[in-house]
Amino acid sequence: MLMAYAKTLAGLDPFVEYQPILPNAIKSKFEPTRLINLQGLLGHRVNINLEKRLLNIDSAILLSGFKKRPGTQVWIGEHVGKFLFSASLTYRYSRDARLKKLMDEMVTKYIATQLPNGYIGTYLPADYWSEWDVWAHKYCIIGLLNYYQVTGDKRALQTASKAADLICTTFGDQPGQADLMKSGHHVGMASGSILEPMIDLYRYTGNVKYLQFAQYILRAWEQDNGPKIISNLEKYGKVTKVGNAKAYEMMSCLVGIAKYYTLTGEEKYYKALQTAWNDIRLNRLYITGTASSYEHFKEDNILPADNDAHMGEGCVTTTWIQYCYQMLCISGEVKYAEEIERAVYNHLTAAENPVTGCVSYYTALQGKKPHKCDQGYSCCLSSIPRGISMIPDMVIGKIHGNLSVLMYESGACTDTIVAADGEKISLFLKSDSKFPHDGILNYTISISNPKKFTLNFRVPAWSSNFKVMTNGETISGKSGTLLPISRTWKQNDKVVISFDIATQVIPGGKSYPNHVAIKRGPQVLAFDASLNAYNGTVNEVSSTNFDITLTDASSTLPNDWSWKQAYTAELNINGKSQKVTLVPFAEAGQNASEVGVWLQMPKLNVK
Repeated sequence: MLMAYAKTLAGLDPFVEYQPILPNAIKSKFEPTRLINLQGLLGHRVNINLEKRLLNIDSAILLSGFKKRPGTQVWIGEHVGKFLFSASLTYRYSRDARLKKLMDEMVTKYIATQLPNGYIGTYLPADYWSEWDVWAHKYCIIGLLNYYQVTGDKRALQTASKAADLICTTFGDQPGQADLMKSGHHVGMASGSILEPMIDLYRYTGNVKYLQFAQYILRAWEQDNGPKIISNLEKYGKVTKVGNAKAYEMMSCLVGIAKYYTLTGEEKYYKALQTAWNDIRLNRLYITGTASSYEHFKEDNILPADNDAHMGEGCVTTTWIQYCYQMLCISGEVKYAEEIERAVYNHLTAAENPVTGCVSYYTALQGKKPHKCDQGYSCCLSSIPRGISMIPDMVIGKIHGNLSVLMYESGACTDTIVAADGEKISLFLKSDSKFPHDGILNYTISISNPKKFTLNFRVPAWSSNFKVMTNGETISGKSGTLLPISRTWKQNDKVVISFDIATQVIPGGKSYPNHVAIKRGPQVLAFDASLNAYNGTVNEVSSTNFDITLTDASSTLPNDWSWKQAYTAELNINGKSQKVTLVPFAEAGQNASEVGVWLQMPKLNVK
């Protein structure tokens, strides 16, 4: 039965992925498992993103600015590329024929709008290369390359190349060329973020002009009018000292730097990436795995979280995940997987309403989530689906060649690994889990012949009492590490994972003194006024101690509630102790109700 399931999963792959023709100097330490059937909470959210967001995209809206230039707003040109990124990754995972048809039709119409010289923007000639024009061409190349990878449609590769050729001819530091740093916003970081697709295009085509242009970008950043990304990170060690501290554009550049380092192995760029990542992680990150207020990095640990703060821009959340993913691939270190998990289980999925598929531009921890359903206008409404489309690539994969479980969801995957004797074998791994409801997971292994190899299981930093039981043996794991299980495995071997999911009470820090948040495992919990028959503000909800006991209350949720996970806790409302219902922040506010993560805790001393 299990082998039949494995064959069915393998049979879902109807295409050959078209890979770059040039290798990287730095071999990836993490490689995602492509053939995966994801269930559980994350599978639920990936499916919602497909059914309620991506399949409802109207290509006429996204293409309108190309068919009738100029577009209705200056960054309308980015949305087609962002959609193609999301749709390509989701199609690779889901094999959904409806999505493929939508992509194919959009790409055909999209490439028809490209001008003979390669221009594929939404501006009139007098305004070429102003505002967000280069930025839109960046997303054009990204989207078309992702589409090419899953279809092999050479028209997409040719269109991307023509657009890049025009950029390379127009900008540079040779006589007659324009200064890229003057062509967009945020001290050249917006236009300079085209570094990422230039590296990808070089690897797909072998055309050295794209590598040379990438090297020009790195030089231009250090001009007097540039953001000085590398030099200021070396000098100050803070992202607030880079450019104008605009978070989305800066991290887009950092993703490009990660790809440049992976291609070339030039060590100074990796050091800069580590410096920036550590600064963001330690000083600029909300407990839900996002950053920025008013779209900028603020001073150390200044993290306002209400609607007026315009915090947690969706584009920032998604790009932070992309940045962490690149660092995971470079290093194989689980600390990057920890931050991916934090963002995925909290701020990323919080930004997309699981009932409607509508998306928040900013997703506050205090107040209502302003979900909107428009297309072709708000950058974040195109970015959050990109982040969700990445989830299947981040759950399980190979670290240093060993299959490694990074997030604990139900599902199955199949991959080819190298056994201890050097033989390549097909491995099928199936998991049954109720996570995040509890911390018990059952894995079943299917292989054709007994072989010795290693399976890795990430021991989450938030977990305790982590144990792996297999073949009568119990092995304990240390929080925040990979636990390797090396043995001779045979057909239908079982592995039982168990761990305690602790409840944490987290002080509110500088921005929320005398407040606390409640976290269970990777999930930050929130008060939802609609679930508590309460019409006041979340500022009237409080806790009196750090010893909070959660009791399962999933059965009390409304029938139309998307994901049945809820808890009760003894808290205070207006000074009166009562049972209060809490839900994961990612699920809270789906019916436009008031939400609160930070709860008052009088007399709490926070330094």
